[in-house]
Amino acid sequence: MEPLRIGILGAARIADRAIVAPAQLTGARLVAIAARDSERAEAFAAEHQVERVHASYQDVLDDPEIEAIYNPLPNGLHGPWNLRAIAAGKHVLTEKPSASNAAEATQVRDAVQKSGLVFMEAFHYAYHPVMRRLQELLAKGELGDLQHIEATMVMPPPPDQDPRWSLPLAGGAVMDVGCYAIHAQRMFAPYAGGAPKLVSARAGERKRLPGVDEWLNADFEFPSSATGAVRTSMAAENVEFSLKVVGARGEAFAPFFVLPHNDDRVIVTTKEDTWVEHRGTRSSYTYQLEAFTAAIRDGAPVLTDAEDALATMHLIDTCYQTAGLPLRPTTTL
Repeated sequence: MEPLRIGILGAARIADRAIVAPAQLTGARLVAIAARDSERAEAFAAEHQVERVHASYQDVLDDPEIEAIYNPLPNGLHGPWNLRAIAAGKHVLTEKPSASNAAEATQVRDAVQKSGLVFMEAFHYAYHPVMRRLQELLAKGELGDLQHIEATMVMPPPPDQDPRWSLPLAGGAVMDVGCYAIHAQRMFAPYAGGAPKLVSARAGERKRLPGVDEWLNADFEFPSSATGAVRTSMAAENVEFSLKVVGARGEAFAPFFVLPHNDDRVIVTTKEDTWVEHRGTRSSYTYQLEAFTAAIRDGAPVLTDAEDALATMHLIDTCYQTAGLPLRPTTTL
């Protein structure tokens, strides 16, 4: 298979583990990068064997050798640059969330549909065997009928000047980590009679940052009457990225479902027994890049496509509105 030729928008911290390491493992080419700080782009390229540095993000999009774009820019820049990448005829792997709000996600979805290009939102955990096993336990009836899903995404606070606290850049706890927990609720729709609906949401604002959520708790209900709970915070003492699935016959717990390469356990408990399964510490980002490449090269389906991204953004917007917080604003380039 011809190596995938990738361009990177920005020298973000996450790019090292999310695209550089997976590219090295899968044989993809990192053709070019651009960043606001040219020296940072040069340093990133030298360290990670990116073939060349461009002067601007648009120059990366205009590079004829590049066929796919990885977008790890701040949240508020995902939507605008995803739209520009699609307009330039490039496939897109975008960090989550793919847009600032559902209206912008609709624009992205519509552009993708018209273009015929591959679009993937980087909910990488969804491609790892840990998540697949949680779904399999329900699909095979090992846990019985689904009753409850509990997703926790909490972490210590980033520095005060971090863009994740910026409302204009679509920051907040939900946009940074809570979106994983909300997306995970949706991943169980096939086992609960359909998509979850929000029942309630409560949130707290970051001090001196009106409209920016420091934490948010939300409750959901599925058509089957199964329930869901999300707890997210960017002001916790410790990191907890866990997911619990409760059925009529037992439950399964993934203590670090979002980063399973750090902890690949699935702990299953039934009335008769408790056991621990290890599903592999190969990076979820590597599984994700393989799926992205297969979609481009072979037409394989995309689990986290633009339609999926839109459905998630609708839930995020509803959480914000119900909790009395503003929607994240759309950025104009």
